[in-house]
Amino acid sequence: MDILVRAEVSGTHGRLVWPGGSFRCALGRGGIRTDKREGDGATPVGRFALRRVLFRSDRIAAPRTGLPVSPIGPADGWCDDPSHADYNRPVSLPFGASHEELWREDGVYDAIVVLGHNDEPVVPGAGSAVFMHVAKAGYEPTAGCVALALPDLLRLLEDCRPGDSIVVETAPAR
Repeated sequence: MDILVRAEVSGTHGRLVWPGGSFRCALGRGGIRTDKREGDGATPVGRFALRRVLFRSDRIAAPRTGLPVSPIGPADGWCDDPSHADYNRPVSLPFGASHEELWREDGVYDAIVVLGHNDEPVVPGAGSAVFMHVAKAGYEPTAGCVALALPDLLRLLEDCRPGDSIVVETAPAR
């Protein structure tokens, strides 16, 4: 199954569409770009496999999905340092290089879908930690991810299976 994400005119909001429905989503503060770079805040254009789901078991039950599911804990992070050998890979905290903490207080990473962006092979500087995750209130722009309201993300995950992909594309010209 393909999940289509297309930016709206603003570039930081979009629609996520799949055979089971359609939801509003937040996109990167840098819009959607074909030339994604580390730190640009852009959501990359392309087709990305849905690798697995991570979740905070102290806040939500394991999502119902056909994808592999694993709980996260306070020691889970993701390396975003292009000069490090673990760039764009999960890491254990404490971690000496630049990284994201997956155990967040704001709820954005209560459910995370790891996307197959820049992972086979990893190219230093081509972007890291591009996920599908929970949207902030008001669908604030992300740092380059695709974000949905938690109920919408959980509903989408019910239909997801290994081999499914998310397709991010720009809106057609008007």
